[in-house]
Amino acid sequence: MPIRKIARIAVTALEDIKARDITVFDVRKFTSLYDTLVIATAESNRQVKSLARHVRDKLKEAGATILGVEGEETGEWVLVDAGEIIVHIMQPAVRAHYNLEELWSSKPSRARAKATDKAAA
Repeated sequence: MPIRKIARIAVTALEDIKARDITVFDVRKFTSLYDTLVIATAESNRQVKSLARHVRDKLKEAGATILGVEGEETGEWVLVDAGEIIVHIMQPAVRAHYNLEELWSSKPSRARAKATDKAAA
């Protein structure tokens, strides 16, 4: 199944249960472990767990292989591993703390860009 279709199914599943701030990254140039990273925010442990189950179920229905689900015990951050796509569902404080968007973004943050400029001078 094409990765774009798998990503679309994951995003739709997240939208079904009102996930917020859904972000999709093509990470092929950063890692060979997977192709697409999806990050979403949920407001409570219950919503995080529910979103993870829904994403897992919808991806399975579509024929994707689920390699694992991590973090369901606490519900603060759940990772759904479907091989070519990884879905992170986090509560707002956890998402802000780990800031995965900065890690996987191809654009340097302002602070890093300024630090690089100073080092080059």
